[in-house]
Amino acid sequence: MIWRVVFDTNVLVAANRSRHGASYALMQAVRKRRLLPLASVPLMLEYEAVLKRDAHCGAFSVVTVDAFLDALSLFIEPVHLHYLWRPQLRDPGDEMVLETALNGRAQMLVTHNLCDFTAAAQRFALRVMTPQQVLRSLSQER
Repeated sequence: MIWRVVFDTNVLVAANRSRHGASYALMQAVRKRRLLPLASVPLMLEYEAVLKRDAHCGAFSVVTVDAFLDALSLFIEPVHLHYLWRPQLRDPGDEMVLETALNGRAQMLVTHNLCDFTAAAQRFALRVMTPQQVLRSLSQER
């Protein structure tokens, strides 16, 4: 079974910063088609904007970010935002992550910040998990 997931931007940042963490392992699970990432146009633009911020440039170059996002886009199922659910969260920047998950009928939202999505996840019966939790679930499925 392939799980339909939406990645919070912080997961992609972590995956690009280290090849030893759970976030990077999830990108490998995407490559092996064990996870189907969902993304909307606003979410892809958010990924690009955050990954190209000056704070991250020391960790990876703009060319690397472009190559990463190009490769990721080969695996993504596009989500069209038919309904905007705002406001649901304290951080307006997280709204597009939640909206993509809800409009794309994601099975889970993957983030390093569970507390940012807890109330909305309960309201919409959406599983919110850390990368480590997703990896454990994937290994138990085998």
